[in-house]
Amino acid sequence: MRFLTVIGVLAGLGFGGMYALATFVTPRTREMTVTIPTNKLRAQPTEAEARLDRDGPHTAAVGGASQP
Repeated sequence: MRFLTVIGVLAGLGFGGMYALATFVTPRTREMTVTIPTNKLRAQPTEAEARLDRDGPHTAAVGGASQP
């Protein structure tokens, strides 16, 4: 029983501290700039890839016959 009382008191102090920080402390807003390495950026698609993404793979007729 004593163990549960100690754990309860410690949990209450922890939650009380979090509540006090959330209530009484106001964050400072400021501008932030993050530099992204070029190897992390996605490459621009080529014209053929962009056309394939836009039109889909089934727009061209196969063997001269039209598809439904």
